[in-house]
Amino acid sequence: MSVSRRAVLGAGAAAVPVLSAGAAWGAPDAGLRVTDPGAYISFTSGAFSLVGAPVVVSADDHPGVVRVAGDLRDDIARVTGVRPAATLARRAVLVGTIGRSPLIDGLVASGKLDVTGIRGRWETSLQTVVDHPVPGVDQAFVIAGSDPRGTVFGAYDVSYGIGVSPWYWWDDVPPVHRDQVWVRPGRHTQGTPAVRYRGFFLNDENPALGTWAPSYFGPGKAPGYPGGFNADFYAKVFEVLLRLKGNYLWPAVWGRAFAEDDPENHLRAARYGVVMGTSHEAPMMRGIEEWNRHASGGTDPYGGTGEWSYLRNAEAIRAYWRAGIQRMVDQGFEGVVTLGMRGNGDTGLPDGDGIELMREIIAAQRQIIEEVTGRPAAETPQVWTLYKEVQRYWDRGLRAPDDVTVVLTDDNWGNIRRHPSPREPRGHGLYYHFDYVGAGRNYKWVDTANLRNVWDQLHQAHAYGNHGLWVANVGDLKGNELPTEFFLDYAWNPDRLPFDRLAEWERGYARQNFGAEVADETAELLARYGQLQARRKPELLNRRITLSDTGQVVYDDRQTPFSFGHRELERVTAEWQELGRRAARIARRLPAAVQDAWFELVGYEVTATANLYALRAAEFTNLLYAGQGRAAANARADAAEAGLATDLALADRFNSRVADGKWRGFQTQPHIDYGDVDRYGPNAPWQQPEKDNVALPDVLFPAVRRIEVPEAAGLGVSVDPDGGSLTLPPFSPHQTRPQQHLEVFNRGRTPFDYRVEASVPWLVVDRPRGRVAEQVRVEVRVDWSRAPGGRTEGTLTVRGAGESVTVGCVAEQPPARGLRGFVEAGGYVAIDAEHYDRAVGEWRRLDGIGRTGAGMTAWPVTGGWGDSPDSWPRLEYEVSLVSAGEVTAWAYLSPRNPALPTGAGLHYALSFDDEEPQRVDITAGADDGLLNAVWARNTSDNINRTATRHPLAPGVHRLTFWSVDPTVVLQRLILDTGGLTPTYLGPLESRRL
Repeated sequence: MSVSRRAVLGAGAAAVPVLSAGAAWGAPDAGLRVTDPGAYISFTSGAFSLVGAPVVVSADDHPGVVRVAGDLRDDIARVTGVRPAATLARRAVLVGTIGRSPLIDGLVASGKLDVTGIRGRWETSLQTVVDHPVPGVDQAFVIAGSDPRGTVFGAYDVSYGIGVSPWYWWDDVPPVHRDQVWVRPGRHTQGTPAVRYRGFFLNDENPALGTWAPSYFGPGKAPGYPGGFNADFYAKVFEVLLRLKGNYLWPAVWGRAFAEDDPENHLRAARYGVVMGTSHEAPMMRGIEEWNRHASGGTDPYGGTGEWSYLRNAEAIRAYWRAGIQRMVDQGFEGVVTLGMRGNGDTGLPDGDGIELMREIIAAQRQIIEEVTGRPAAETPQVWTLYKEVQRYWDRGLRAPDDVTVVLTDDNWGNIRRHPSPREPRGHGLYYHFDYVGAGRNYKWVDTANLRNVWDQLHQAHAYGNHGLWVANVGDLKGNELPTEFFLDYAWNPDRLPFDRLAEWERGYARQNFGAEVADETAELLARYGQLQARRKPELLNRRITLSDTGQVVYDDRQTPFSFGHRELERVTAEWQELGRRAARIARRLPAAVQDAWFELVGYEVTATANLYALRAAEFTNLLYAGQGRAAANARADAAEAGLATDLALADRFNSRVADGKWRGFQTQPHIDYGDVDRYGPNAPWQQPEKDNVALPDVLFPAVRRIEVPEAAGLGVSVDPDGGSLTLPPFSPHQTRPQQHLEVFNRGRTPFDYRVEASVPWLVVDRPRGRVAEQVRVEVRVDWSRAPGGRTEGTLTVRGAGESVTVGCVAEQPPARGLRGFVEAGGYVAIDAEHYDRAVGEWRRLDGIGRTGAGMTAWPVTGGWGDSPDSWPRLEYEVSLVSAGEVTAWAYLSPRNPALPTGAGLHYALSFDDEEPQRVDITAGADDGLLNAVWARNTSDNINRTATRHPLAPGVHRLTFWSVDPTVVLQRLILDTGGLTPTYLGPLESRRL
């Protein structure tokens, strides 16, 4: 593999090796042991003791290598309490870059150090113990890199192995003290990264990061822009990026200009060895804010009109771009240049989307690159990011030159939009999101990533050959630590992280940050947290999305998405409360020194989200009760307001008490008042609560209602599911739904006695009489030994406070003979995808990827099975129906996009028995580029629901789900035989005989 060099640190400074165009990279040669991070470190015995050994580096090495040697000294001191010296001794740690360090090159030349499998590779390191390396040194632990970043990553891997978390500063994680720290014998490496450029994007940084950083590090240095982020701030960003084995950064952009906010910023990146880029809307190494600050009033600094329009202001814009490339050359930092052009403010280009115009823009940009650098454009790394509307250029046939890395994207909600085509061999990249501002609704508050879903999408990217550049939008970074670390770990070595090692990865993350004693429990907690959060973003807990009679998507920002029926709102709230209790139990076992780290990384997000669910349950129950005139309504209003106070108190603890106030001002992201148009205007349905671009403190929205409760008692009866009917859902001996119930409630302040009388002996209530202060829940069951077969009816009469209410009941007891598989009850059959009877073809079960359980996907994700059903992988389920008529079969699938290289939809098919499969395109009507309402419904609900209809007779049937295309993930199948009522997650799985 050939490696070319170019100066990236300015005159007289060291050069950073850059892979030459077209070079390949992969796993090291045989003879090296490829280890998990830090796996060669032992705390009991080994070949070399790190305690007391100096850490030595050549001053001739890259500044980033010299600097990381200092970090390694600090990390060893943090763990052992003994700070290493920096000069040679009998035992020493030698850190250096092959071809840059006289120390390392001398060892290689003398035959003491074998760098086979390391030399000439991209960002590859070697850790090994060498006896008698140089005169006066008996033994050395050598950390050698193929290039400067390889050395940096090798040193930080040692830090990780001895127990220093990459988040030690960002989350105040203390390492475990060790009296002994040893290096095991052997030649160790972490391999060569699978993805060449790996990094993240600081974005949507207001109010949290934008409030905290200038306060903690000092204001930006651009006159008039104190909110800018300075080099001291970015030094901490660069460090954690490198500790995570990332090498690439898109800096913060909203109201911020990296180059102007501190003239030291680019130089600091170069000294750390970080590759700088700019986002999809900021071409030619210039942040869009650099234009906005200086182009106004019909003018710009380049003699133009001030318009961000290539059609109307091309000469000025070209001059602006030229200055960006000139700055990169003059300052000598390593950069990846963004090509193309979008509208100002993350919008489509105001000049239209003509292919010829975009072709002209890219050609002009590459000409500027060649003229300024004096080299062919192909020698400067470039990317063209197909974000949102930009992908349309690609779909319509526009291609960038072959040396340009084409960055494909997700849909902002974690679902990839397009994979590379094997017919177009070129470099590809991926832009992925853990934070987003825009259509559907912002999600910025806490981590909402389900690692099982992230894994599925990253695995697909890897499988389709996308290895050029991966960047994740991580928002404020702090708050998205876990998915950020996983993203970069996976990008380094996808083969180390198959799906069945996700739990092991989570245990390692928990062990590194909180210790071995709680690692297992914490890992399970984090996995459950990810699954529950991914059901729905917390910002969307006051939006219900439905379809009108004409099929139009309807938003209601004053409703819970969950149903009162099937006790769904109660169940999801209870699941979060249990998760909160589990987190509290773990926290109580942790030593005091770890409490801050726990709260920052786990405790806050779990506890605050659990509180938010309780708040929303109280809020929407209050609104229901107020409409029914219940005396209990006001207590629910009190509970919702107490929940808001708890939310604010948790944020205050984060801001003022954690780490002695280090994070003051950080936990300021609103997340409750979304949709409040009257308070902050027409953007409220999607934008965070703000006025004049300043975030507003949360209030309850919708507002709770308080009612006047009379003194006199008044009987009220509410019937499951939501109080709108006086007939209970039908009973079945095969039902799995929560037990039917009614609530006897008081409309006044005076308690009263009640009793419930059944008209038939087979109706049984658990609390037939009692006293009502506010309300009493009465569960109703059927004694099937006394109930007649078939369909039969009865009533319950509730008496109290001088009034009576009659409630209807229906029991359905089908003949038991012949029932097999999943049995219809209550007018539906609900099936979890993993509980199939027969699988044809290769399938994988992805546990935890679904909103309620696992998902099933045909394998491999790159498969192509043709147009014949005989070749499609399929899952078969046995079901027993007890009613006749048309059955609506709902398929609940992960909300994927038409990402296959063909771009021709994404299909499954469904059939019963021997009928012809009905083929369905799950992406029909959804536009993942324009982000239309159909797409927003799928992503907001985090499910794609489509239906087929089938006339069926009672009896046993074979239901078959066919994967027509790869990458389809089936979560559930719901058959509506006439009794299915709306719920968000679907009913609990049916009984299986």
